[in-house]
Amino acid sequence: MASGLIVVQQYERMVVQRLGRFVGLQRPGLRFLIPVLYNGTRIDLRERVQRVPTQKYITLDNVVVDMDFVIYYRIMEDMAERSVLEVQNFEQAVINLAFATLRAVIGGIELSEALAERERIRDEVQVRMDEVTSRWGVKVSQVEINEIDPPPGVKQAMEREKSAAAIKTAEITESEGQRQSQINRAEGEKQAAILEAEGTREKEILEAEGEQQATVLRAEGFSTALEKIYAVANTVDSKTMSLQYFETLKALGASPSTKFIFPMEFTSMLTGFLHPGASNQQQSSEERNS
Repeated sequence: MASGLIVVQQYERMVVQRLGRFVGLQRPGLRFLIPVLYNGTRIDLRERVQRVPTQKYITLDNVVVDMDFVIYYRIMEDMAERSVLEVQNFEQAVINLAFATLRAVIGGIELSEALAERERIRDEVQVRMDEVTSRWGVKVSQVEINEIDPPPGVKQAMEREKSAAAIKTAEITESEGQRQSQINRAEGEKQAAILEAEGTREKEILEAEGEQQATVLRAEGFSTALEKIYAVANTVDSKTMSLQYFETLKALGASPSTKFIFPMEFTSMLTGFLHPGASNQQQSSEERNS
């Protein structure tokens, strides 16, 4: 710099001032500045990573928490001169701004929100910082919260609350499971009863239909048998009936009974055997009458 020869790296830009007045930016390469007349300040355009040390912050419900976070920022090339001309030490300014911004954000929310909504806090801090750092030619690209640490007493209370909530959830889940199990069991029993009733109904219908068909078949068989008996009976003469009657009497005589009762029709049946002509005449008379 004293000799006037300056090498500007690829990731750098040089803010050139002549007699204290800004005259422009120099791009990468070998640059020559006349000593005393010109002054050059090299600026690194690469993204910087800065861890903000742990600090105490007070939430809206007056709980003191310890927090630390990391910010990512860089100098914008088209406004690089602002980091030299608009602020004395832009890096220190960014760190102090991060402290103030996070205190403002945490002070507007309760502890439960701070623990549950880290992403919202991160985005809000980034937006607020970026609005201020833009006038320095600095762009805050990302903010990441590492840890939110409440006091020990608050931790214990939160753990008890979580434990109670977990027990409550488990009991609710168990009761819901029992309720659903009972519903499923009742539905199963209902379906089983319906199926059993339908099966019994189908069985009774089939049995009734079978009994009906069997009765019809028996009636038809009995009717057919009567028709055949009647047909055969019309072809039998009185002598055959008399012989059948004798056979029946013979079967009765084989029993140990000592008394026999002969019906009055017995003598008329014997007429056919004793007087065949009479029976023939009677039959002829009956045929003429018919």
